[in-house]
Amino acid sequence: MKTKQHYLIIGVSQQMKSKPIELTEENYYAKDTSWHYMSVSLFKDFMKCEAAALAKLKDEWQQDDVTPLLVGNYVHSYFESEEAHHKFIENKGSSLMTKPNKKEPYGHLRSEFKTADAMIKTLENEQVFKALYEPGEKEVIVTGDIYGYKWKGKIDSLNLDQLYFCDLKTVDDIHKKHWSSAYNKYDNFIADRGYFMQMAVYIELIKQTFGVGCQPFIFAVSKQTPPDKEAIDFNGDQDAIYMQDAMRMIEENQEHIQRVMSGEEAPTRCNHCEYCRLTKKIELPIHASDIEIY
Repeated sequence: MKTKQHYLIIGVSQQMKSKPIELTEENYYAKDTSWHYMSVSLFKDFMKCEAAALAKLKDEWQQDDVTPLLVGNYVHSYFESEEAHHKFIENKGSSLMTKPNKKEPYGHLRSEFKTADAMIKTLENEQVFKALYEPGEKEVIVTGDIYGYKWKGKIDSLNLDQLYFCDLKTVDDIHKKHWSSAYNKYDNFIADRGYFMQMAVYIELIKQTFGVGCQPFIFAVSKQTPPDKEAIDFNGDQDAIYMQDAMRMIEENQEHIQRVMSGEEAPTRCNHCEYCRLTKKIELPIHASDIEIY
C-alpha cells in the first residue's frame, strides 16, 4: 500500500529533476528554489546535520534565534542601497525593536542593531572598503553546474570590469580560534564557517555565468565594541589548498545529499544540534561511561 509519505517522496524527486526555475530577486531565497538549486548555505546545513537541514528545507522546523542573521542582513542591506535598507527595516521593524512598555510605547532599537550601526560606520570610514566594495554591482545572482548538479549563489559586490568580487561578513570576533576536527588544529573563522568553500563555489559560478575568472575578497567586521575590521584575500598557498579541499568535499558528498533530499535515503541525525535535541526520544539507558562529548 502506497502511503502519503510515498507520494510526497515521488513528488519531491520529480520536482528536483524537472527544469530549474528561473531565479529572481523575489524568489531567490524561497524554499522552492532550493529543491532545484544547491547553495553553499544549504550544503553546509546538510554537512552539519542532515535531519535538521531536511526539516528546515521542508518548513517543518526553524531555528529559534535568528538575530545573528538579522544583524548580518541589516548591515548588508545598508551597503546594497538606501532603498534596500529602508525596505529591510520596514519588513523587519518589530524584530529590530524592544517590546513596548509604558515609558517607551514604541520600544527602542535593540542593542544588537545599535552595534550593527557601529559596524556600518566602521566600514564607511575605511577607504579600502569604499574603493573595492562600493563600485561593484550588488546582489548579483549567479548559477552553474557543479559536479552534475545545479547551484546558485548571490554575490554581494561584483566588479566584472576589474575581475574581482567582494563578500561582506559580520562575525563575533575576527581573531577568535575555532577547533577543526578535520585538520586536528585550531583555525580561523574563514575555515570554521566554510568560507573557503563559498569563495571557491562563487569563483566557479561567476565563471559559468559570465565567462570570466574573478578574484575573491572578504570584508569582515566584528560585533565587538568598538568593531574590528579586516580586508581578506585568498591568494595564499594554503588558501588554494583549502578551496580545493572544499570542492572535493562537495564532489564526495553531493550525490548523497541529493538522495536524502529526494527521499531515496534517510537523513542522518547528528544527535546534538538544536533540532536533534528538540526531537530526541529516550529509548534505553546508556552507560555512564558512554556519554558522548563534543
